[in-house]
Amino acid sequence: MLKIKYLLLMILTFATFDCKGQKEDSIKIKVKKMDTTKNNYGIEGLKAPEWKIEQWVDENGNKTKPIQLSDYNGKFKVVYCFQSWCPGCHSIGLPSLQAMTDALKDNDNVKFLAVQTVFEGASSNTYEKMLEVQKKYNLKIPFGQDNGDDSTRNISNIMYNYRTGGTPWFIFIDQDDNVVFNDYHLNTEKAIEFLQTIK
Repeated sequence: MLKIKYLLLMILTFATFDCKGQKEDSIKIKVKKMDTTKNNYGIEGLKAPEWKIEQWVDENGNKTKPIQLSDYNGKFKVVYCFQSWCPGCHSIGLPSLQAMTDALKDNDNVKFLAVQTVFEGASSNTYEKMLEVQKKYNLKIPFGQDNGDDSTRNISNIMYNYRTGGTPWFIFIDQDDNVVFNDYHLNTEKAIEFLQTIK
């Protein structure tokens, strides 16, 4: 324990000396660079790439033709990424999605989609499990099964192209197909307030 305290003291001391004598602006730049590179996930601020997901079901769990991002031109899109075996998806993500879909069920300008973005456990996170999740949470929105392909090294197409950091994950895409939110952390109440302003 004493060694750990000594090591921590040495690190803090050298960190302090490293900044001594530098101009304030150069310190700010270093801090800013550290802050922006610590999280390499998401593509917030960029155009949303079209996805290639072949397996979809409609709001009633019936197979449907592949859904494209372009099917919702001019609409605000909320994409929820999950895996059926993910505890956080069941304890946090899916309840958040339920709350948002309930609050916005009469707003035709906001479209919700859920996609099982398989990046591990492909034998557990199956199409059948995706259907079970849709039914369990009574989510009347389209669901997709995204196992990826050779072009994405057999991980989810959305995970690969939108640089998601796992599951649960929310992606908000505006009416002009710009990604305006792409993250794990979502304040559900604030999200609902924001989405209710979309007319």
